[in-house]
Amino acid sequence: MKTEQTSPTEKITANSEQLAVLKNNFPQCFDKQGKFLVSKLQEILQADGVDVSRESYGLNWLGKSYARVLANEPIRTMLSEDIEHNQQEQNKNSHNLLIQGDNLEVLKHLKGAYSEKVKMIYIDPPYNTGSDEFVYQDDRNFTPEQFAELAGVDFDEARRVLDFTQSNANSHSAWLTFIYPRLYIAKQLLREDGVIFISIDDNEQAQLKILCDEVFGEQRFLGNLIWKRRASSAMAENNISIDHEYVIAYGKSEQSSFRGSKKNYNNYNNPDNDPRGDWVLGDLTVGMTSAMRPNQAYNLTDPNTGNVYPYNPNRVWSYIPSSMKELIDDGRVFFPKDPTKRPMLKRFKSELNSDVNPFSSLMLDKVGLNTEGTKTIQQLFNQNIFGYSKPLSLIKALISQVIHNDNEYVLDFFAGSGSTAHAVLEVNALNSKSIRFVCVQISETIKTTEQAFKAGYRTIFEITKDRIIKSGEKLVQDYPESNFEGGFKVFKTCDNFLPEFKIQQLTLNFDELTTPNSPQVDLNFTEKLVSDDFSESQLQDILTTWKGLDKILLSENLNAVSLGNYLAYGFGHVLYLVNQGFNTDALKDLIQKLDDEHEFQVSKLVILGHHFDSKSQREIDEAMRNYNNKKSIPVDVVVRY
Repeated sequence: MKTEQTSPTEKITANSEQLAVLKNNFPQCFDKQGKFLVSKLQEILQADGVDVSRESYGLNWLGKSYARVLANEPIRTMLSEDIEHNQQEQNKNSHNLLIQGDNLEVLKHLKGAYSEKVKMIYIDPPYNTGSDEFVYQDDRNFTPEQFAELAGVDFDEARRVLDFTQSNANSHSAWLTFIYPRLYIAKQLLREDGVIFISIDDNEQAQLKILCDEVFGEQRFLGNLIWKRRASSAMAENNISIDHEYVIAYGKSEQSSFRGSKKNYNNYNNPDNDPRGDWVLGDLTVGMTSAMRPNQAYNLTDPNTGNVYPYNPNRVWSYIPSSMKELIDDGRVFFPKDPTKRPMLKRFKSELNSDVNPFSSLMLDKVGLNTEGTKTIQQLFNQNIFGYSKPLSLIKALISQVIHNDNEYVLDFFAGSGSTAHAVLEVNALNSKSIRFVCVQISETIKTTEQAFKAGYRTIFEITKDRIIKSGEKLVQDYPESNFEGGFKVFKTCDNFLPEFKIQQLTLNFDELTTPNSPQVDLNFTEKLVSDDFSESQLQDILTTWKGLDKILLSENLNAVSLGNYLAYGFGHVLYLVNQGFNTDALKDLIQKLDDEHEFQVSKLVILGHHFDSKSQREIDEAMRNYNNKKSIPVDVVVRY
């Protein structure tokens, strides 16, 4: 039997996850006390022929140690389900998710079930322009002593970093401290062939590129796409109109790539019945002058007609005379009947290296301006209640390059007005696809002076949710023949209401035990169990939160399992016992189901420790270990607090 706490209490440092990976793969590099021996790892790498450099290049900033601690810190919250919304017919079986809460906390919740499941991430984080109200201030209450131990820094540095995190900063350091832990966890959610796209402007583009090199690896950089966001402005400073933004793209591994677009072969034909098949004419010159390439400056003669085609001194032939003769003899040069026109090169479809055109980093012909995003909002809400919404064409263009199959996930943890969810629904409606979205938005308060407040919205999350609903309804009207999934489920983070489980030990004075006539004392440890009567909604929150711990997708609905008069909940190989009242009859029914029901394939039994005393826990554990298991499926018992 294993005992767990929903929020781990063991010491988490800035390097906890990294050290766990190293310990799992290189246990010989740790001593008895668990200290990492870097020299041992260097010996292994050098023995394998790996060149270990002592020099490195990286990005440092005030607060980086703090950001690394946040990335490794355990989850502080629980997840709660919007049952009324989720039980609606259009939502109850949906795998689309909208989650309200701090996206760092939500990403940690998603890690359990969605690690290496997300095909594409698109985020549009705050740009730190100085006017977009980005301010970083963290609400964690580390003492300088605690933080010094967690981050591995001295006391003075710890105090300096903590002062910075409470300073309402909007500096480069503040922005990097904010974005680093989120990218660090986001990487773990990506599939091996997954891609992350990050919208950014010039204020943080340079820093973000170097940071992503560190998080994802410099070799995983796919490209820096440029989006023309607006027409040139006469109000530009220094007479430079900044009309573009960037979308930085990184892959999870070498398997990550863009799809490109299929080449159009409409211009290919074979009028001369060439045995090599269809062809199209291509340029036979190069942009070099005769002074630069004198051996490529010569007159070209058609061997069949004798027509002479003089060279252009400003743009010479692409080949030297001997190579050109080989092409002519092989029938690869097309000579026009009009000697005033230029000979061309025949390019055969059968000889193309690829039938794909690469995706251009200049997204001029595929993506609209930001006015498109504004227009979309106005059409949905009949007013402009959200500024600077990204155009659907931008996100749809990115989806087209990464998403290939149904049921692949697109994640956006800066959901804003919900453009990503809207784009996914539109792609599904237009192409009869089943792409899934997971969107995260904090419950940011709307100012009373803004149009959205006057329209009745109090938080950005309310706008996000309403836009997804409205866009789904509109797409159903516009494309009634498309059987796409327009529903979604809603969750939110909530405070962790579970009391901390404590083991109390019986402490005795040694002198008292040696005193004559001292009373007989039981030296066994005793447990103090908290018997909390949780509400029905709290039990649902516990189950919702636990699903992630057991790698059950948040969108999956748990099944009610009757054990006599006791109600359990299960999905797949996991069964949850959270209600009070579990007794011997329920245990007998459980064992009978394990033995007799073919579909009941439980291998993990999770118990809410607050509702089971230690005697009941031992009885369940012993029963699972000792009963005659007809299916030969061992059952692990886990007690959680």
